[in-house]
Parts: sequence; C-alpha cells; structure tokens
Amino acid sequence: MVKDNVQERYGVATVKKTFPVLHMSCASCASSAESIVKHAQGVVSASVNFATGSLTVEYLPGETNPQVLQQAVQSVGYDLLIQEDSAQQETLESIHQEKYHKLKRKTLLAVLLSAPLVVIGMFFMDMAYANELMWLLSTPVVGWLGKDFFVNAWKQARHRSANMDTLVALSTGIAYLFSLFNMLFPEFWHKRGLHAHVYFEAAAVVIAFILLGKLLEEKAKGNTSTAIKKLMGLQPKTVTLVKDDGSEQQVAIEDVQAGSRILVRPGERIAVDGIVSAGESYVDESMLSGEPVPVLKSKDEKVFAGTINQKGSFHFTAVKVGKDTMLAHIIKMVQDAQGSKAPVQKLVDKIAGIFVPVVIGIALLSFALWVVLGGENGLVHGLLAAVTVLVIACPCALGLATPTAIMVGVGRGAENGILIKDAESLELAKQVDAMVLDKTGTITEGRPQVTGIKWLYGNPDSAAILLAMEKQSEHPLAEAVAGYLNQLSPAAISGFESVTGKGVKAFAEGENYFTGNEALLKENGITIAADLQVQAIEWAGQSQTVIWFADSSKALAVLAISDQIKESSVRAIAELQELGIELYMLTGDNPATAKAIAGQAGLKHYRAEVLPQQKADFIKQLQKEGKTVAMVGDGINDSTALATADVSIAMGKGSDIAMDVAKMTIISSDLTRISQAIRLSRHTVATIRQNLFWAFIYNLIGIPIAAGVLYPVNGFLLNPMIAGAAMALSSVSVVSNSLRLKWKK
Repeated sequence: MVKDNVQERYGVATVKKTFPVLHMSCASCASSAESIVKHAQGVVSASVNFATGSLTVEYLPGETNPQVLQQAVQSVGYDLLIQEDSAQQETLESIHQEKYHKLKRKTLLAVLLSAPLVVIGMFFMDMAYANELMWLLSTPVVGWLGKDFFVNAWKQARHRSANMDTLVALSTGIAYLFSLFNMLFPEFWHKRGLHAHVYFEAAAVVIAFILLGKLLEEKAKGNTSTAIKKLMGLQPKTVTLVKDDGSEQQVAIEDVQAGSRILVRPGERIAVDGIVSAGESYVDESMLSGEPVPVLKSKDEKVFAGTINQKGSFHFTAVKVGKDTMLAHIIKMVQDAQGSKAPVQKLVDKIAGIFVPVVIGIALLSFALWVVLGGENGLVHGLLAAVTVLVIACPCALGLATPTAIMVGVGRGAENGILIKDAESLELAKQVDAMVLDKTGTITEGRPQVTGIKWLYGNPDSAAILLAMEKQSEHPLAEAVAGYLNQLSPAAISGFESVTGKGVKAFAEGENYFTGNEALLKENGITIAADLQVQAIEWAGQSQTVIWFADSSKALAVLAISDQIKESSVRAIAELQELGIELYMLTGDNPATAKAIAGQAGLKHYRAEVLPQQKADFIKQLQKEGKTVAMVGDGINDSTALATADVSIAMGKGSDIAMDVAKMTIISSDLTRISQAIRLSRHTVATIRQNLFWAFIYNLIGIPIAAGVLYPVNGFLLNPMIAGAAMALSSVSVVSNSLRLKWKK
C-alpha cells in the first residue's frame, strides 16, 4: 500500500520516523524485529537495517504510536529507543560504549581461560585431575561469558527460527554437557569398549573465538551515531535575544520562536535560519555550499543555522526554527540515508541462514539413522556422530572470516593513507562504475591563493601599502593577498574605510589608495592602463577572481586569486578513468569556474551551482540507472550526498562530519589514493570469500564423515576430538589467509 492510497483511504497523513533498535546480534534478528513491526496495526511500511541498528517505519498516527511499536519489538526480545533528537543520540552512544567495553572484558577473560584449556587438552590429558581442571576452566566460559549465545538461541527457538547464536549454543552446549557426562560417568563408555573423551576445550575455545569476532565487528560499528551528534553540535545551545526595549538576554535555543530578534557577535555560530535586520558581516557558509570564501551578509540577506559569523556583528529575525532549519533538514537526510537498507547484505549472514538449519538437520538425521541402522551400539555411535557433526560445524572460522580480513585490509589501507570503516564499503568499492567528485577541497586545494600579480611599469614600490590595507580588511580574499606579500613590512596607513561590496580605501603617503573590484575604481574616476586591463580580462577568462590596487588617479596593479587544482588531481582522475569509472564533478561554484576546473582536470562531466540536496538527488538518479556510485567530498555540505552514495569517500583535510559519514577517508587528501582504495577493496573482498571457503571446506568434507558415511565402507568413525582439531585448523587457515593481505600491492 503506497502512502497516497493510505492517506486517501483514511483521510490522514502518515508519519515516517527512524528509531534505533537495541539488542540485535545478527541479520535474522533484524528480520524478526522487522516482521513484528510490519504486522502491527496502523503500520504502512517498516524496514530494519542491521548494519546501522535502526528501524525506519511509516505509520498512521491515529492507530499507533512509538510506545506501541516499542512494546511490539520488546515482545520478541529486542528494544526501541524512542527518545528524540540529541538526547537520543547521547543515550545511544552511551549504550554502544557500555556494550563494547562489556564485550571487551568478556573476550579477554574467555581468551585467558581458554588458553590453558588448549594446552592441557593437547599435551597433558593424562595428568591427574586433567578432566576436572578443564571442567573448572571451561564452566565460566560456557555458562557466564557465553551466556548471551544461549539466551539469544532461546529467543530464536521461541519464534521458530535459528541463527548463528543457535549453532554456537547447540555445539558448545552439547559438547560441554557431553563432556560433563563423560567426566562423571566414564564407566558408561568403558562397558561398551569405548574411551570417555571430554571436549571442554572445544566448547570454551569456540566461545572465545566468536566473542573475538563480535568484538571486532562492534568496534567497526561503534561510531555510527557520531556524525549525527556532530551535526547537531553545529547548532549553539544558547542565543542572544534582543528584546523590544533593546536589552539583551541569553536564552536556550529551544525558546527561540519565529519572529525573534537575535544578535550574532564575531566568531559565533548562527543558531536558526533568518533574515538580517541590522548590521553586516561576512559569514562562512562552507558547511552548506562547500565554497571556502565567506559571503557578505547585509540587510535583508538570508542566514542559516550552523554557519559561522566572521568579524562583524549583526541582528537578524528568526524565520525557521527547530526542525524547520536547513541544518535540521541535513541531519534528517543523513539519518534517512544511513538508515536505508544496504544494496548488498552481509554475505556471512546469507550463508549462515542456510548453513545453520542444515547442520542441525544433518546432526539429528545422523543420530536417527544410527539409532535405526546402527545395531547394538547404534545409540552410542549416533550420539557421538551428532556431537561430532555439531563440533566440526562450529562456526568460529565463519565468525572470523570477515573481521580478520577487514582488520588486515584496514591496516594495509592505513599504511597507504586510506581509512576504511566497514566490510560493506569494501564489498561495493570494487563494483563502482560512477564516481561523483566535489570540487573545492577535493579536486582543488580549498584555499584561495594569489596566482598572479601585474604591476604598472613593473613597479611594486607601493606593495607595503597594499599589504597594510589587506591586513586590516575583513574580506576573506584579503588574507590570500596578505599571505602572498608576507615577506614585506606593512606601511603606516590611516583613514581605513570599508566600501560595502566593492573593497576598501585608506590614506598613506599623502594620498588615497584603493583595493577592490573594478566598480570601486570607476566610482572614484581612476584610470586603468591598457596592459593591466588586458591582463585582467585574460585572468577573468580563466575564471580567476580579479582584484585591483590603485592610488587616487590610476590603477597600480591587478591581482588574480583562485583555488588551485591539487598537483595529484589530474593524474588521479586519469587513473580512475582507466579503471572504467565515469566521473562527475559537482560544485556550488559558478558555471565559468566549474568549466575551467573541469577542463584543467580532464573531466568530461560537471555541474555548477549545485546545492547539497541536489548532489544527493543526482546520486540517486545515477543509482536508478543501475550504477554503483561513489561520492568523494570533504565538506559538511557533502554529508548528505556521502550518506546517499553506495561508497562514500571523505578527504581527510575536510570536515570531521564528512569523515564520520563516509565509509572511507583519504587521510592525505590525495585523490590518487582512491584508485588504490578500489584495488585494496578487490583484494580484501577476494580474501573474505577465500576465508569463507576455508571456513566451510572443512564442514563440507568433515560433516558427512562426522555423520558416519565412511563407516559402512571401511569402519571409520570420526572422533569428536579430531573434529575439534579440524575446526581449529579452519580458524588457522582463515587467519593465515587474511595475513597474506599485508603483502598485496
């Protein structure tokens, strides 16, 4: 049922919200939570994303509410966090931190207790009280540290489903109980001519390995809420409210209403969207536009929440507050994009969904066949066969297959200046066939610089006056000029004055001097020499910003300022194109500059004057065309597009928020690292698949043997101890194969 039909049928609008889901341990948990919400009354649609741990639900507000949905999710053993806004994020981060530290402690204890178990099981089985000592060491691992596996398995069993926890609980539980029986009643087997083996070490080591795998996974997923929290942190907690009588009052951001008059001082962040009512200043809007040059804001100009005021002060009237601001919309869009279902689900969970019930079925079937066909010792052999099947099928290697490859792959990437967050981005990076590049800070340096200066008659005698004027100017381009002339000592000037939208003027050495645009010179009747004018036209044609310097009668110099392309960008773009990737440059800059940069960089496709949401929409359009899209950006304005893309790559010298949203970060901001990242992803995904092969090959060969298929042929019945060794060998194979990534180029 689509939303329009729902509204037409019930005469009310639906509500769409995203809530964090707690206590999920695998993909089948997500399916269970999603199913219960979908069947709740008043729910139109529901989707649970295991990777981000979130539920996106659309419902009829008259028929249900978040509290009812929370109760439904709690009924199947999970929970919903239904707090709102920043309080929700703080609580969620606290829960994740507590879970991670608890898991870390459990893993460390499990490893410490399991290590002596392995030594005793391999070398000292014949020493006195070996079985009892192994039982003492394994009991806290199985009964306490591994308790969650049994609890989760029971939850799944209550709802007639099974997952990886089920297999871990069955194999370790049966191995432990079987070993306990053998330790307490060894004569049961001795009377039947069999030796009473114990498998306490197998049960404990399996739990230790699985806990280690879960710890690695939790570490990779631990920062999912950081980006949203930092976006929320862009909005100040308090504002300076100006009352009708002109007095000022500090109030909480929640108390600001549309129509409120607010004072913004130098260096402060703007709290809500509004319109300037008095004063003027330059405002850094790079978090929205991505462009490094602050924008002059004077009366009747719009200002936006999260942007940073520069040196001046001004008053503005609040127009949009709370969830209506542009910053709030960006936060919401990032949340939606992060919470949407990934195009490729975790490979391990897909395989496990088939593997778990099949293994349980084979174990039960082998037991039943032995009881029916095994003759006098059919029950004994059947029980041994069932336990052996579960022990050899124990998924410790499966639990390590992905995290070990990721750990080594991420380490290898870090050595090359590439930070990779998760397996999903690695899996998708090798499929990328379209890539969207931000311009400023990604292809270019992101810092305006003087690229040329031409003096009248080649005489720079008055450069010290120009330096002094630019040092006093609040214009953002003045910093580039001052930096260019920093080897000089500034001259003494007086009567400094800013001319809104045109430049500045000052008095020095007996006359007036001007620096700014051509309009400032024309306004003061200043003549421009032909050779300076020709040079200015040439630079303007190259989409460089032109600045003039003049005395009271004539132009003395013309300067060109632009954001330079990084040295590595042209080479990087060529490398990506050689990989068969279609490249698009999107920028908030003007068409002329965009065209010039695209031409210099060797890009065929570009778009100018693009807003943050338009970047995300463009990516969605490419995805609809069947492309796997990567987004490369560095600014807060890129965060929505980064969250929307299949593979998101942030440049390390950009904003923290872009890096938190992105699944990959290029530390050095060198674009050539992106092609390296794609090659690394291919090697890592290949390694993950090889690991899964090794994790299963022992099962595919060993399970039929463990079930007893060779017994009718040659009388061979696999000992559970050998099954435990095969299980351990599969783990060694997985770890060893992952370590090969260190030497891949």
